[in-house]
Amino acid sequence: MAEVSPRVGLFVTCLVDLMRPSVGFAAVKLLEQAGCSVDVPRAQTCCGQPAYNSGDRADTKAIAEQVIAAFEGFDYVVAPSGSCAAMIKKHYPELFADDPPLRAKAEDLSARTFELVSFLTDVLKVEAVESSFSGAVTYHDSCSGLRELGVEAQPRKLLNNLPGVEIREMEESNVCCGFGGTFCVKYPDISNKMVSNKAGFIAASGAGTLLAGDLGCLMNMAGKLQRQGAGVRVRHVAEVLADMADEPAIGEAADEGSVQKGRVA
Repeated sequence: MAEVSPRVGLFVTCLVDLMRPSVGFAAVKLLEQAGCSVDVPRAQTCCGQPAYNSGDRADTKAIAEQVIAAFEGFDYVVAPSGSCAAMIKKHYPELFADDPPLRAKAEDLSARTFELVSFLTDVLKVEAVESSFSGAVTYHDSCSGLRELGVEAQPRKLLNNLPGVEIREMEESNVCCGFGGTFCVKYPDISNKMVSNKAGFIAASGAGTLLAGDLGCLMNMAGKLQRQGAGVRVRHVAEVLADMADEPAIGEAADEGSVQKGRVA
């Protein structure tokens, strides 16, 4: 009897869909190469994290209900973002503590939801991927993925198994870059100090490429590095693992004729 492929619903995330669709396409490629059948529900919305972090529980619940409905029926839900995956996995059940039927649905979705690289390594037991990417990289551990989901060793494992890649660990790789979603808006001076410190550690690593698993963090650090003239290229780890690092790096102008093709969702 033929083995049935796991049916995965890709939670694209707002920033990937609107700012860096190549990350979504890289996620699809990695999942399909690992034997999954991948769908991208068009009814999906934001995970609700901005509203949640701002204390707006009513709108967060409304958004969460839409997400729960959009991803019913999938074996797994996978996001190329630790923060969005953590919002669904850790905080959705809490939202509906006083609504048993919705809490049950939120808990069911929580159990099926994973960050992309964690899903590949921890659930699908992927040991290595094929990528022609080469060079020295340094890795930033984004807060939600690290602290809420335990994503730390998984991306390094896959990167270490790429023959052309050398990982140069930066100092304080597990310290926040200062983005923090609404944090950088509420506390811009503190945020700027944090990302300035982070940029210094990145440059000191001597790596030519910065990688991470959350696009918000990557955009924040890319902006600071470019303003400082650091010359470090910034990419989502999925783009490197999927051998899709031929696009301009985050924050770089697209080459003539090089266009990221369409939106994912």
